[in-house]
This record gives sequence, structure tokens and C-alpha cells, in this order.
Amino acid sequence: MDLIVEGIKKAFSLIFTLDAEVLGITLLSLTVSGLATLISMFLGISVGTAVALSRFPGRRIVVSLINTGMGLPPVVVGLFVTIFLWRSGPLGFLEILYTPTAIILAQTVIAAPIVTGITLAAIQHLPANLRLQILALGATRVQTVWLLAKEARLPLLAAVMAGFGGVISEVGASIMVGGNIKGYSRVLTTATVMETGRGNFDIAIALSVILMLLVFLVNAVLTQIQQRERPR
Repeated sequence: MDLIVEGIKKAFSLIFTLDAEVLGITLLSLTVSGLATLISMFLGISVGTAVALSRFPGRRIVVSLINTGMGLPPVVVGLFVTIFLWRSGPLGFLEILYTPTAIILAQTVIAAPIVTGITLAAIQHLPANLRLQILALGATRVQTVWLLAKEARLPLLAAVMAGFGGVISEVGASIMVGGNIKGYSRVLTTATVMETGRGNFDIAIALSVILMLLVFLVNAVLTQIQQRERPR
């Protein structure tokens, strides 16, 4: 118990003293996961909406693949992204392995299916005749998609929160493709694993507390937006 208390004290000490290393790690975590979530949001909402509104052979297989992707193990993602970015891999010429860019790519692969799956379910659960009513009013295809997405904005915001939560807290892919390099590609989760391995439990607990505070603050902002948009 004393160890946990000391860890919490250490966390607030690091926050209030603006420790340069911890601040850099925190900002990198927010930047990497934020960009991955934004990319996933655009990809996931677009693909999820397109699949929800389309009828084509093999659609059920596609939906099954999307739902399966929502549970992709981060270490599996990390493995295949590493293989693709390896010097002899298909994308080795990019030379981005063990960089923050590689972490963004891996986290996007993790978050995109989550956002896609929730978007697909959200659009499918809209009233069946709503699309026909919008088209009957003379809306174009783009306007129709926009209006349907606007109607499903609450679950779509939940999809974004789920995507962000899935990547900010993952460690397997980040440590595999980012390398946990000090001052360059070290994020909160990988730093926590490293400090735990070293037996520095107070610092590990401090980093965990900072991570939870970061997740809470981001989700509090998104929740505020979501609840403000709630139908009355």
C-alpha cells in the first residue's frame, strides 16, 4: 500500500515540477495516439458508413472481418507492421521502423477496425426508411451520407472514444515497432513496462497515474461534446 501511495505522490511531483522527460513522453503519447485516432476516425467512419449503406456479394464476410478486426491483438499488429517495415520488407524503403511514425501506423491498424465496427452498427441501426426520406427530399449521395452520419453522431463519438482508448493504453505494438527509444519513441505505456522491469515501481505507478489522468481528460472532453449533442 505504501508503494502505491509513494507512486501517486511521485506522479503529482513529476506533473507539478514539469519533469522534462515525463512531459516529453506524455506529449508524444498524446500526439501519437491522437493522430492515430484521427486517421482511424476518417477511415473507420468512411468505410463503416459505406459498408452499412451498401449491398454486395460477400458483404457478410466483410462485416465478419471488420468485427474480427475489432479484437486484433496489439502484439499481432506489431509483428506484421514490423515485418512490413523491416529493411527487407515491402515497406522497408520508407525507413520508419522504430520511429513515432511507425507507432502511429500500428495504432491506426488497431483503432480503425474499432471505429469501423461501431460506425457500421450505428448506421445500420438508424430507421430503415430514413435514407429513403432523405433521398426523396432531393439530397445528393454525399448529403445523404452526411445527414445519416449526423443522425448517428452520438455512437460515432463513442466510436472515437473507443478507438482512442484502445491505442493510448496498448503497449505490445508500440514497443515492437517504436523500440522504446529514450527521447524519441518512448511513450507512457512502454516507459511503464520498462520501469517495472527495472524494479522502479514508484516511477512505474507514477507513469500509470499520469496515463490514466490523460485518458480521463481526453474522454471527459469528448463526453462533454457527446452529451451536449444528446437529443432532448
